[in-house]
Amino acid sequence: IVGDHTIIFDGPVDVIRITHSAKTRDIFAKGALEAVKFVVGKPAKLYTMQEVLGL
Repeated sequence: IVGDHTIIFDGPVDVIRITHSAKTRDIFAKGALEAVKFVVGKPAKLYTMQEVLGL
């Protein structure tokens, strides 16, 4: 597994885990290319994920 990410919601009586496992680096490369396309021609600043995703 190339990438394994887990979000944990830990409550007083139970725990919920959501896990994403990437099998290859392809998805990370695609995300990097999309980020570059987004930032080209924009002013230098820190952008939020909401801005990048158009939310």
